[in-house]
Amino acid sequence: MTFKDLGLSPDLLAAIADAGYEKPTPIQAGAIPIALTGRDVLGIAQTGTGKTASFTLPMIERLARGRARARMPRSLILAPTRELADQVAENVRTYTKNHKLTMALLIGGVAFEPQKRLIDQGVDILIATPGRLLDLVERGGLMLMGIEILVIDEADRMLDMGFIPDIERILKLLPPRRQTLFFSATMPKEIQRLVDTFLKDPERVEVSRPASAAETITQLIVRTRDGQPKTKRDALRKAINRDGVKNGIIFCNRKRDVDTVARSLERHGFSAAPIHGDLDQATRTRTLAEFKSGELRLLVASDVAARGLDIPAVSHVFNFDIPRNADDYVHRIGRTGRAGMSGEAVTIVTPEDRKALAKVVELLGAEPATLDVDGVPGEAAGTKPANPKVEAPTEDTPVKDTADAVPEAEDEPKASRSGARRGRRRKPASRAEAPTEDQAAPEPHLHDEAEAHDESDARAEPAPMAEDEDDEGEEHAPRPNRPRPPREDRHVAGFGEHVPDFLLRPAF
Repeated sequence: MTFKDLGLSPDLLAAIADAGYEKPTPIQAGAIPIALTGRDVLGIAQTGTGKTASFTLPMIERLARGRARARMPRSLILAPTRELADQVAENVRTYTKNHKLTMALLIGGVAFEPQKRLIDQGVDILIATPGRLLDLVERGGLMLMGIEILVIDEADRMLDMGFIPDIERILKLLPPRRQTLFFSATMPKEIQRLVDTFLKDPERVEVSRPASAAETITQLIVRTRDGQPKTKRDALRKAINRDGVKNGIIFCNRKRDVDTVARSLERHGFSAAPIHGDLDQATRTRTLAEFKSGELRLLVASDVAARGLDIPAVSHVFNFDIPRNADDYVHRIGRTGRAGMSGEAVTIVTPEDRKALAKVVELLGAEPATLDVDGVPGEAAGTKPANPKVEAPTEDTPVKDTADAVPEAEDEPKASRSGARRGRRRKPASRAEAPTEDQAAPEPHLHDEAEAHDESDARAEPAPMAEDEDDEGEEHAPRPNRPRPPREDRHVAGFGEHVPDFLLRPAF
């Protein structure tokens, strides 16, 4: 099958040919003919299968006739992150080269007035993140009653980032008579509820089972003996130094680890840079451009920043941290092996990651092969301890020094909240200590996008790394024990049976 068989116009076919595409992917072949008829489409496909063209091509075809009115766009594409929205905009520019359609990109982190001027003039296609869109609607600068076609891309990531209430608000502002194209890699219950509520008899197009990994990706794991950050960074560097690693995206679970890993790689001579929600948009855009052009070899990223990015020539994906959610594992490794190309995904697994690895294995149906990296103290390939829950330390197994480690409660939101309820207060950090999450908390925008919904330590900033110290970063000193005051000194209010002694003494 070719694009000519899908019912597209000659102008659109010429733009597709100029872009270098000849044959549609399975999701494109299944969704485009249905979307051209005006029916609602529910598209379920793994990342990297060409979903963007599945909705942009039929949208352009249907909008070729007609004209937009001021502040009333004719179509709306919602994306969860700025990078994904900008990527969709690039696809629209490519395919509309032979059409007189106008487009506006409405995202945070860039100048607002130029976007608003375009919308005031009238646009055929509006691409936006939910937060910035609602801001403009509330200001009265945008009306959604003229929407003919709605596209929701990466719906499951919208759920992960907490955008579902915003999506529901937007859907209620749209006219009931419209076409909805809904795309998601997985179908959780909340996403299914949205489909049942807001789509009208949609045609389901599913090209693979949810959360399945592409066959073009070779999956490997590197087992380390302990979970120390230094050990993991050493394993990462040795995995990168193997033959055949042209470039790669390195995923971390937390933003502060993104910065730390990027700095460590740079200190060891690698071309690497971080990308996450706390960076300004100009920096994120420049970093992505350098990575796409080959000027930057390694991109260290959080899940939100890299979700849905279409970078066709990524040879490797490295999971510095195994993801907390098994579905995220598939989305991460989907950054490589795209468009039929081969790729490799390497995941660093520590003894503490056994439960997370078990969830990934359950999802995939098989455990990835073990990669032996020279010089990394790890388990032998195919071997597992008899009792993974309790392991007695041996003379070859270093005992973790809890005094120099960061308390786990600081990284767990639940533990932090329980500590606050008990009224415990932390000693203020000195100038030499790393800033805490409370100290580095920025004021979020009213409807901000990726930054407000990123990882649990989204507001934490890493400590600066001294030139003459190891790349471990700042250490956290244990908190000293303070004597508690006597009970009678802590119950003054009410003057009951615990009245302080000094109040009972005569004044003179």
